[in-house]
Amino acid sequence: MLACSGGVDSVVLAHLCNSSNLDFSIAHCNFKLRGEDSDRDQSFVQNLAKELNVNCFITEFDTKKYAEEHKTSIQIAARELRYTWFAEIQKNNQIPILVTAHHMDDDLETFIINLSRGTGINGLTGIPKRNENLARPLLNFSREQILTFANVEEINWRKDISNDDTKYLRNKVRHKIVPLLKELHPTFLQNFQKTQEFLMQTASFGEAHIKNLKEQIFVSENDVIRIDVKKIQELKPLKFYAHALFHTYNFKEWDNVTALLTAMSGKEIYSRTHKLVKDRDCLLLSKIEPEDNSSYEIKENCAFIKEPIQIKIKEVNEIVHTTGNTLYVDKKTLKYPLVVRKWEEGDYFYPLGMKGKKKVAKFFKDEKIDIISKQKQWLLCSDNKIVWVIGKRADDRFKITDATKSILKFEVIK
Repeated sequence: MLACSGGVDSVVLAHLCNSSNLDFSIAHCNFKLRGEDSDRDQSFVQNLAKELNVNCFITEFDTKKYAEEHKTSIQIAARELRYTWFAEIQKNNQIPILVTAHHMDDDLETFIINLSRGTGINGLTGIPKRNENLARPLLNFSREQILTFANVEEINWRKDISNDDTKYLRNKVRHKIVPLLKELHPTFLQNFQKTQEFLMQTASFGEAHIKNLKEQIFVSENDVIRIDVKKIQELKPLKFYAHALFHTYNFKEWDNVTALLTAMSGKEIYSRTHKLVKDRDCLLLSKIEPEDNSSYEIKENCAFIKEPIQIKIKEVNEIVHTTGNTLYVDKKTLKYPLVVRKWEEGDYFYPLGMKGKKKVAKFFKDEKIDIISKQKQWLLCSDNKIVWVIGKRADDRFKITDATKSILKFEVIK
């Protein structure tokens, strides 16, 4: 499927696809930003599809309204709208590849914009020719080559006058900066392309190194990644490695990341998707999930609960096999409804096999349970008494004795 605006680049690509006998369709978005001019673009693309005898997908967007509702720019709004729509068409029609008409000049403009924003090497390697289900077959060609081809082949296209408006950053780069750069050397674009190839090779080398490093120092434990602080501190330059190791988790404040290495245990920093916590001599990395501090009741004769964790409950005749995820109790000692809740400061219980009571917080400390695991810990309670620190330790007050007549088994289903 070809994304076609009606401009020279995408129209030339449509003719190239057609002359190459490719099985393709055309998709056009009317963003309703230029009144009748936008409608004429739509009609032009529909007529082009008829001329080439290919299927044509058309949609219209209220782009200004979307931008206002989502508090974003018109350019970002248009991008989000069109790529979401393209993905829907591909899914509904089983179209494996989307092609766009990005070319070498687009790549240079993106490079300059990213350079001005300080994006690092990944932002300077350019627009990829292929990623997942998106291909850009014109990236090796300049805007001038495409225009020359269109004129020689007598191809008609629509001119978008908004592309001349230099109030937009990309247009300012296109019309003010790029022409000056091309004046520096007659083969500036080709030289730029060679530079990008070197940058890509450097980036590829760096990515392989960081991947290998992560395999050595990132230890996955369930849904938490444990990272040895000392091993991070040995890496030089530290801020570079902080960026390389954590930018994929959307962290951006590198001073905060490096400061966390020497912070007190319990200090946390957040990205929009992840949490990084200092825990003794480690950093704990996890996804941000909504806090669930609700309590859940278990009524008598209940055989299974789904929330907050899955627990199977049944009466048994004997203790067959015990694991951390299995609890056997004397049914007579329980008072219903039972409650499953998160642990709280001040909670205490009587650990099975020990004399006397112990604060849950002290139990966590002695067992070296990390901060994130503590935050996620659930308790099984009866009449405000802790029956089970679920998956970790039972309470002695509810244990099976010689006087037990009815045994109840609780089993956490992973």
